[in-house]
Amino acid sequence: MSSHLRRAKSRSTLSYNSHPGGSAGHETYNTHKMPTLTNKRILITRTRQQASDLAARLEALGATPILIPTIEIAPPASFAALDTAFTRLRTYDWLVFTSPNGVEAFHRRAAQLLKSVQLPKHIAVIGPATLSAAISIGLIVDLLPPQYIAESLAAALLPEAPGKSFLIVRAAEARDILPEALSAAGATVTIAEAYRSQLPPDSIPALQHLFSTPAAYPDAITFTSASTARNLFALLEAANRTLPPNITLASIGPITSQALRDLGHSPTIEAAESTIPSLIQALLTHLSQPHA
Repeated sequence: MSSHLRRAKSRSTLSYNSHPGGSAGHETYNTHKMPTLTNKRILITRTRQQASDLAARLEALGATPILIPTIEIAPPASFAALDTAFTRLRTYDWLVFTSPNGVEAFHRRAAQLLKSVQLPKHIAVIGPATLSAAISIGLIVDLLPPQYIAESLAAALLPEAPGKSFLIVRAAEARDILPEALSAAGATVTIAEAYRSQLPPDSIPALQHLFSTPAAYPDAITFTSASTARNLFALLEAANRTLPPNITLASIGPITSQALRDLGHSPTIEAAESTIPSLIQALLTHLSQPHA
């Protein structure tokens, strides 16, 4: 799918009598003339719900995944904005999702309140994982940006902005790049907070144990969002631990990398594109080298 507006067949209503599911496609990685991740211990910092997919992919390549979430998804402080948006959803020109968690939270809340939802004219998503989540609940997506970050999504939507109305379903802690860009271009923007992320307290003792002795240290840590980076260091501080040197810090993309730099830790590697398969390929390439 290109970043250009694609006029898809209209699906005006989303039914909540049932909950359609979807499955991700199988990914392949370039392992030709390259060792796998055998005996590499890799810390996964995603939410508990999202970690299992990444863990399974890494395990299939020989790695030992260590699942210690640094993010826990919780309801927003108030559903008022989202609930109000549901009452006039059909009047928006665009519905925009900036994460799979946003799609899932939107879906859950709609299923709790409504028998069906009258959808806006067009739907945009920030990246492939969000696209997959949207498709899995029966949505038809019109726009996917060429780069899977808010700046690229904003640029792709700018031609559509003047005089149009946008509903952005997002986390409470999300950056304001997208709504500010659209508003400046003449759009009417409504932000509906669908969820918030918080620190999982159970991860503190797990991190204390993981970083107690060098023998337990992971070879690499994966960061799949800026929040996973910020929260890991907050949890390490609460656990009275510091990050040892020489651990590979694997970032999914430029925003996450900048968050690491802001925390005083440069990423060792950054995925070529902001997707899980690209992050895994970066790990494969780096950790198979003699120095890794």
